[in-house]
Amino acid sequence: MKDKQIAIIGGGNLGTAIAEGLLLSGEVQPGELTVTRRRTELLGNLRDKGVVVTSDNRQAVLSADLILVAVKPYQVVEVLKGFRDLLSPEKVVISLVAGVDLNELAAVAGENIPLFRAMPNTAIALQESMTLISTNGSSEAQTRQVVGLFDKMGKTAIIPDELMAAATVLASCGIAYALRYIRAAMQGGVEIGFGAELAQFITAQTVMGAAKLVLENGHHPEREIDKVTTPRGVTITGLNEMEHKGFSSSLIQGLLASYKKIEKLENP
Repeated sequence: MKDKQIAIIGGGNLGTAIAEGLLLSGEVQPGELTVTRRRTELLGNLRDKGVVVTSDNRQAVLSADLILVAVKPYQVVEVLKGFRDLLSPEKVVISLVAGVDLNELAAVAGENIPLFRAMPNTAIALQESMTLISTNGSSEAQTRQVVGLFDKMGKTAIIPDELMAAATVLASCGIAYALRYIRAAMQGGVEIGFGAELAQFITAQTVMGAAKLVLENGHHPEREIDKVTTPRGVTITGLNEMEHKGFSSSLIQGLLASYKKIEKLENP
């Protein structure tokens, strides 16, 4: 990624998180990165690190090799129209916008423009994102370039564009669901005697450990659960009570509700 100029169009929460993740990776120097936002004063932290900050999307796109578009779904068409005359087959456009598929993007940007969609989550700022990527048939070299970019900020997987709505729910929304579990477990920890800060630390580290067991061993979660559940034991008693109250069902129904919502955005 060295010597490549990168523009992030839209320096909101996600755009800023990506900028932070790129800088943290050490593969992108501050001067190779431009971030745009109408209220540039909100990007002071990035400016202080040497990132180019501007409110001019066209200026950012003009010098960029990779263009990441991180705006609201209702803004993306107008934003692309604002600089599509500056695009070329040598410039790679990566949309981070939920609910707008590659066909819609190509209709605005042009059929000969290499287009990708990427759906990361906000853990990208810490290089721990799960990022799902789809493309409109870009070259292998361009695909490697985009995958390489996001691999520096977590894990990636290439998926068909029709699965991007589901990816948004499972990976991007999913981080909020995981955090809500952490919050609930913290509250329970306080109720059984821990201070809030210690409960937070214990819960977060426990969740990290659980995730690593699955990622590094490749085991189904139930296999790891079996290791800590014993007949008439404490763990199985708690798990059964959670299931009785609808723990798994509630989570699945929440995922489905989010999926139905994003389907409406993609198919109004």
